[in-house]
Amino acid sequence: MAGSGKERARHWQYAELPGVDLLRARYVEKIFVRHTHENFVIAAVAEGVEVFHHGGADQYAGPGSLALVNPDTPHTGRAGVPEGWRYGAVYPSPDMVAEIAAETTTLRGTPGFSRPVLDDPYAAGLVHQVLRAAEEGNALAADTLLRVAVTRLLRLNGGPLPQRAVRTAGARLAARARGVLDERMAEPPTLERLAADLGTSPFALLRAFRDAYGMPPHTWLTDARVRRARHLLDAGSTPAEAAVAVGFTDQPHLNRHFGRIVGVPPGAYQRERKNVQDTEGRLLVPSDAWHNRQLSQTYAVKKAENPTRPSSATPLESGSPSDCPVSPSG
Repeated sequence: MAGSGKERARHWQYAELPGVDLLRARYVEKIFVRHTHENFVIAAVAEGVEVFHHGGADQYAGPGSLALVNPDTPHTGRAGVPEGWRYGAVYPSPDMVAEIAAETTTLRGTPGFSRPVLDDPYAAGLVHQVLRAAEEGNALAADTLLRVAVTRLLRLNGGPLPQRAVRTAGARLAARARGVLDERMAEPPTLERLAADLGTSPFALLRAFRDAYGMPPHTWLTDARVRRARHLLDAGSTPAEAAVAVGFTDQPHLNRHFGRIVGVPPGAYQRERKNVQDTEGRLLVPSDAWHNRQLSQTYAVKKAENPTRPSSATPLESGSPSDCPVSPSG
């Protein structure tokens, strides 16, 4: 895991869960700036409190609760208590979530999460089990538990994502500006030049862009640069090459913004993902990993205290205990 001292993080992929990003982290002073994700965010808090600005208000996620963010939804992140927060997260793709929703729920339209925070220790435990199964190379358990977790969350907190509103003049203006910034990412124009080229004023463009995308153009551009840098790193570019390609002045510039959005440095991010094909079948974390201890202690205690199945159990959760094992390796 990347980091030192009080903060540690690991961002990786497991070959048997294609398109799903995985994260384990403990943060104390980390502050995530406003950003978005292409995939869903399903983050299970194990200790401490995470605060994230979402939907115009601060949201608080404590132990046993989940932070749930739909794709392309601006949000931030920081500690809500002095000791920080520890969590595990999975990032399934929209296609995967839609497939699961169509098979296991009655949701219509494009599925998503209705509320940004859900207090559900059982679902939080499933997320930690998915991560542990991926670390141990247990493909069957990882895939099964992920699908069970997504189904449960959609049944408890799912709904169709809002349809895009009819394009107003401001929305069309913002979309044109976004297209220009995406095309000229490495050498973007100033706000004044961009507005003039689009036939409007700087403040009119700024208002339209914020209304459409939840952030000003320069913040969107940084987010988009980091997103494109991730794709370049996945394709084999070095961090220095990716930095220049997306318009950062140098690698340290990329490092700073990458860490404030992804949560790990680009070098550590790339090393983990390059090792995806080489790590199947072996444990990828130190034997004294805190998350394994937490999982075995916290959720074993919860299950012993409440052996009754949740009333909202999914089909895979019902039946015998072996249908949804506490230990994926068992």
